[in-house]
Amino acid sequence: MSQPTLFASVLHLDRHAIQALKITDPYSLHRVVYSLFDDLRSEPDKQGHTPSGIVYADKGGNRLGRQVMMLSDRQPADGILAEDEHLGDVQCKPIPAGFLDHPRYQFQVAINPTRRENATGKRLPVKGREAIAEWFLERCEPSWGFRALPSTLEVGRVDVQQFKGKQDQTITVAKAHLRGALEVTDAPRFRESFARGIGRGRAFGCGLLQIVPVLDSPFGAFAE
Repeated sequence: MSQPTLFASVLHLDRHAIQALKITDPYSLHRVVYSLFDDLRSEPDKQGHTPSGIVYADKGGNRLGRQVMMLSDRQPADGILAEDEHLGDVQCKPIPAGFLDHPRYQFQVAINPTRRENATGKRLPVKGREAIAEWFLERCEPSWGFRALPSTLEVGRVDVQQFKGKQDQTITVAKAHLRGALEVTDAPRFRESFARGIGRGRAFGCGLLQIVPVLDSPFGAFAE
């Protein structure tokens, strides 16, 4: 059975667009990203945690601009129309057929590492790079359909972001930046993980698996 088409996009925001759209925190960026897509979910869908079909990663930038990578199950608009002004620029292309059929990939991901506390049921952030690496290695195969290779796993920057949400409630998101190599162990689950993102905090820029296939060298057979 053929897989649904996914779209990879990059949103480019110059300094004027960032100021005009009032992008100051993760929630305001979430609002801008989601405004690029038709909202196909009803309110009950949203309350029931039906996936939005959108995953994104803020790649940052400098004082002149910012880039946001997006993966979606539908095409985004080519920019944002605000007060008769076109803001931002979106480049979009479909994910090629067969892209998710490789056995190994290099990956990057910004992920929200949390564990549920048994006594209270609350979700608490996993703290410390070693603990985050251990959490990721134990989660990835049963939950997401791939095995991360421990010798390649690097835990980079860890941020804790706190901001106000739609109802003016305080939202806290811990975000750890990981990279390494992975082997696919459950192809259908891996495809779903790629399409939907992994872990929590996906509405605020976590969970997008940025992957590049690892291709076997045609000269490998000649290596001594």
